[in-house]
Amino acid sequence: MGDQAASGAKPGTAPEADAAPAKPEGEPEATPARPVDGQATPARPVDGQAASGSESGAGSGPKRDGVPAGSADESEVAPAASGAKPGVAASAKTGGGSGVNFRRPVGTAPVGQADTESSASRSDAAPARPPAEPKGTSGQKPDAAAGVTSAKSQTAPEAVDRQTAVFKALKRPEVDQPTAMLKLPPQPPAPASELPAERTSKFVPLRSEQAAQPAAGVAEAERTRQQPMPPLPPLDLLAELTNKPAPPETPTRTVVRRVKIWTPLLVLVLIIFAVVQAVRPLPAPSLNLTAKPTYTFEGDKPSLPWPGEGQGFMAATGLGTVDSFGEQKAVPIGSVAKAMTAYVVLKDEPLAKGADGPSITVDAKAEEDGGLDAQGESTLNTVKEGDKLTQHDALAALMIPSANNIARLLARWNADGSEEAFVKKMNDTAEELGMKNTTYTDPSGLDATTVSSAEDQVKLGQKLVEIEALMDITKLPEWEDPSGKIWRNYNTLVPYDGALGIKTGSTTKAGGNLLFAAHKTVGDTDQLIVGAVLGQHKAPIIDTVNAVSKDVMLATQDELEGATIVKKGQVVGEFDNGMGTTAPVVATEDVKAVGWSGLTVKLELSDEGKDLPQSAAAGTHVGLLTVGEGKSRVEVAVALQGDLAEPTFGDKLTRVG
Repeated sequence: MGDQAASGAKPGTAPEADAAPAKPEGEPEATPARPVDGQATPARPVDGQAASGSESGAGSGPKRDGVPAGSADESEVAPAASGAKPGVAASAKTGGGSGVNFRRPVGTAPVGQADTESSASRSDAAPARPPAEPKGTSGQKPDAAAGVTSAKSQTAPEAVDRQTAVFKALKRPEVDQPTAMLKLPPQPPAPASELPAERTSKFVPLRSEQAAQPAAGVAEAERTRQQPMPPLPPLDLLAELTNKPAPPETPTRTVVRRVKIWTPLLVLVLIIFAVVQAVRPLPAPSLNLTAKPTYTFEGDKPSLPWPGEGQGFMAATGLGTVDSFGEQKAVPIGSVAKAMTAYVVLKDEPLAKGADGPSITVDAKAEEDGGLDAQGESTLNTVKEGDKLTQHDALAALMIPSANNIARLLARWNADGSEEAFVKKMNDTAEELGMKNTTYTDPSGLDATTVSSAEDQVKLGQKLVEIEALMDITKLPEWEDPSGKIWRNYNTLVPYDGALGIKTGSTTKAGGNLLFAAHKTVGDTDQLIVGAVLGQHKAPIIDTVNAVSKDVMLATQDELEGATIVKKGQVVGEFDNGMGTTAPVVATEDVKAVGWSGLTVKLELSDEGKDLPQSAAAGTHVGLLTVGEGKSRVEVAVALQGDLAEPTFGDKLTRVG
């Protein structure tokens, strides 16, 4: 029988698939029973290897129901080879003895069979021995077992890999995964759903379980400390995304790449620059002097007829110093100090030309001091306590009869009753005017400690001549007080030769002193001159100082002359719109300056403090050309010589600064 199994030539031997008993005709096909949950599923034999239990039964098992032992064994092997379920094979064997095929519900087993199949499953679950050393059971000879195995390998069809077990992946608990990689804690091993002997195919995971296992000892998820890789260059990144290698680097390719990268950026910068240049505010236009900034009168510097003693100073307002003599030092000035008293009062309480100003009440102190004329003081002895004096009358009493009591009254009226506070104001004002050699200790100048210099008094006089209301008082030869009494002006220069007076001052220690002013019309200019002579002790001192001052005043007036320094239509400057466009400006009339031989005057071009236009037609007045300072300065309008066009877009685009 073993030779027949080996050769496969015996006609009565059928393949393992046909070994099952035939079912009666017309009977439904038996449905293979599914394994019950918890019941092991028999493993499919490996190709070329037979189950050891079945083969051993072929050699020594007894015949059952008239069927040879070998035939019965082959019928039992057939279900295993064909992949039939164990339940079907058991059913076929049970029905073979009686000739009746009893069917049982699917998934059930006969009594006592469950234990048998469980035992068979446990025995089958043991690892199969290598085919090179088969061992029979129940005393089977090795030759017979080998013959059966050989016959099966020759006659059985090629085994098909079929699923005999269902692989169920265990569902792991979900873990929140942050953007950074987390190391998961070790997972418990999955329970074996099937025994190794039952696995007929090998499951290959996408990732190695060993690699997926976290490091031992990690108790909880922790953030990786791995540093991110630096970003790749654009071309390398593009190569990775497109799976194309970066082209080889060449000088030409480098230049082209740089041009492609930087050209759009450069164009964007240029567009932004153009927009900013076009919308930003235009610069303020300006006027620049192009003519010679100074003009010098021909001739030598004049020399005035000064007296032989004291000190003196002579100047023309807005032009400069005409001449001076003596050492400019601090000396007593007497009642000339009342000039500063009038200036401080008018600075705090300005008086309009022809106006009377506020009323000042005469106090008891003013009435009492009015009686000091008996002791040689110059006072206004007609006032009584409670009288009202206008500001104009009080200033007239101060400057013409030189009333000391009215000087002190004005000081108290201006400084809330404090003469000391008023004296402080006098010294502060002197410092503002640059009167370096001047100190005031009283508002009347009676004290010999009130000192100044001729130069300092001329600085003050140039401010006083600009106050018309005061000049209308000081140029009067006499004044009538409210009581009707007439008081003469001690300045005998008025009203002659354009003299404006200002203030005289005389004491035994100070001598004769005079601060005077005059004016002279030269061409179209009314030129003012201011002079001071101090320290004249020749008796009578007041007449002496008036005489020498008159000589100096007349000589200065004779020195004044006019000259045309700029002619009409002459280009004196340029108009700059701030965008690089300029236009010449010309004088609209002759510029005639007043001066004296050797004097140098300065020309200035100004916009009069007005906003200049960005564009204008020819002849538009855009500023003033000025010669000199103060009331005696000469001003002439200047205008555009040609049209000034509006700035173009190109001008706006190319402007700098």
